[in-house]
Amino acid sequence: MKRLLTKLVEYIGLWHSRLLHLNDSYEAHFSDKQLHFLVIGILGMIGIFVFYPLFKYLAKKGHTMVIAWLYVFTLILGLTFAIEIGQGATGTGSMEFADIVAGIGGFLLMFLLFALLREIYHLIRDMIRSATTGHEDPEAPTDRHSNPTERRK
Repeated sequence: MKRLLTKLVEYIGLWHSRLLHLNDSYEAHFSDKQLHFLVIGILGMIGIFVFYPLFKYLAKKGHTMVIAWLYVFTLILGLTFAIEIGQGATGTGSMEFADIVAGIGGFLLMFLLFALLREIYHLIRDMIRSATTGHEDPEAPTDRHSNPTERRK
C-alpha cells in the first residue's frame, strides 16, 4: 500500500511539473490559482463522466454497498491526508506517510470484517427463511443484492 501511495504522489508531482512546463513554454502566464481552477475543474468533470454512469449502473443492479464503500474510501483517503498535513502545519504531531497507510489499512480491515459478518448474517437469515417456509419465498428476490423496487412490479 505504501508503494502504491508513493507512486501516486510521484505521478501527481510529475504531472504538476509537466503542466508548469507547458504553462511556461507557451507563455500562457496562468497563475497558480488559475491552473488549480482549470485542472481541478477538468479532473472533476472527468470524474463525473466516469463515475455517474458507473454509480447509476451499480444502483440499478442493487449494489449500493459498493457505492457507499467507494464514497467512504474516497473520504477516508482525503481525511487521512488532511490530518497528516494539518499535524505538520500546526506542529500538533509528526507528519508521517506511514500514518496515512495505517489509517487506510485500518478502514480496509474493519470493512473486510464488516463485510464478512454481513455475509454470514445474510446466509443465516436465508437458511432460516428457507427452513421455516420449506422453500424459497416467492416474493423474495433471487439475489439479495437485487433492486428492491423490482419486487414491487
